[in-house]
Amino acid sequence: MARNEEKAQSMLNRFITLKAEEKKKPKERRPYLASECRDLAEASKWRQQIMGEIGRKVAEIQNEGLGEHRLRDLNDEINKLIREKVHWERRIVELGGPNYAKHAPKMTDLDGNIIDVPNPSGRGPGYRYFGAAKKLPGVRELFEKPPELRKRRTRYDIYKRIDASYYGYRDDEDGVLEKVEAPAEEKMRAEAVAEWKRMEEIRKEARRAVKSGEVVSVAKAKEVLFEEEEEVVAEERQRERELQERSEREKEFVVHVPLPDDKEIEKMVLEKKKKELLSKYTSDGLLEEQTEAKQMLNIQR
Repeated sequence: MARNEEKAQSMLNRFITLKAEEKKKPKERRPYLASECRDLAEASKWRQQIMGEIGRKVAEIQNEGLGEHRLRDLNDEINKLIREKVHWERRIVELGGPNYAKHAPKMTDLDGNIIDVPNPSGRGPGYRYFGAAKKLPGVRELFEKPPELRKRRTRYDIYKRIDASYYGYRDDEDGVLEKVEAPAEEKMRAEAVAEWKRMEEIRKEARRAVKSGEVVSVAKAKEVLFEEEEEVVAEERQRERELQERSEREKEFVVHVPLPDDKEIEKMVLEKKKKELLSKYTSDGLLEEQTEAKQMLNIQR
């Protein structure tokens, strides 16, 4: 019994295969530019062909054992096919077909969250990562969300929330505080008036007893003396404070060294300049002779 390889190499099988290839149409090649296509059906066919190629490469890129270089190459090829698919979808819309870009799937991260990756040029989707390419070194960090940094509040932000209510200026607007404070205020006022009346009665009794020579109780006398001592101490403190302020105002700076006036200062400066000129243009011997002559003639200047 002949093997399958021997059967394929037989004259009859080769003849049948040759006839079948002759009947086939020449294989069509996808246009390089989508704008060259004029038929909507052909544009849809080329789009489907690109979708098939993308699907095969996406299935292949799921294998993590391909290696980093192969995964990067596959990811680049998939992104290139996606850009080409976008061109064909735009051409289909121009030819009056449906808009496939509206229902295009979104890109997701490792957790399945949708990520919007914009294209810097503003046309079409940006660069995307698929399958095992998302776990490559340097790519995983792109999908990780940066930690939210708590922004420190500035002084402007702090003071922006402070208004009159913060300082208590609007506490009286609702009327609650006034109702609560009114009884306490009346009570404190009544206590202060009663204390003042009691002290006035004690003073009157003490003065009356002093005038008439009667004996006053020790407790009342102590209270009167204590209040009088407080008044005297307050007066003494006030008097001392006034004297101190007056003495500070009257203090003046006294100079114990006589200071020269303007004329004496001018005279001293002039003498100094004369001496400098003489020392510059005359010798020491000549100066000595000049001083001796002045002494003999009794000239003092």
